[in-house]
Amino acid sequence: MSKNIIICGVGGQGTVLAAKVLSQAAISNGERVLSAETIGMAQRGGSVVSHVRIGEDVYSPLVPQGQADVLIAFEAAEAVRNIAFLKQGGSVIVNKKVVQPVTASLIGKTFDENEMISYLEKVAGKVIAVDTDQACKDLGSSKVVNMVLLGAASKTGLISKDELKAALKLLVKPEFYELNVRAIDY
Repeated sequence: MSKNIIICGVGGQGTVLAAKVLSQAAISNGERVLSAETIGMAQRGGSVVSHVRIGEDVYSPLVPQGQADVLIAFEAAEAVRNIAFLKQGGSVIVNKKVVQPVTASLIGKTFDENEMISYLEKVAGKVIAVDTDQACKDLGSSKVVNMVLLGAASKTGLISKDELKAALKLLVKPEFYELNVRAIDY
């Protein structure tokens, strides 16, 4: 049985590392993994979408629309933008924080996170909204949003926290390991 995961955010939020950790955790479990990223002007706050597919019956790295079991969104607007990937009854892990796009700011508009999360709750099977600003403040670093969200995603049964921690050990520098482990456990 396959698992399809979409990880989305904007440039600089750590979505690519999150996809690598998730992929490594599955590979370490002996599972077959295909993954790919679509990166749009990422260094300027553009959308970054990572596709991770796990399973023997997976033949393409891109998750078809309507087939994602889990959507992990580093930003509420990106969750709404990518909700078409989620299958019926799928789970959404979403950061409550909204990154206001420059174009919206220029015309005096803002994105309301509560409105977007309410929409997600109407269309998704399960929504876990995470206050990563508070988590990062409690953990003492703004660079662990990705691990806080992966830790929250483990609540869906996607992958265990121990599997994520083992993958982290292979992928991050030793001096950052403990901080990232605390973020997964947050």
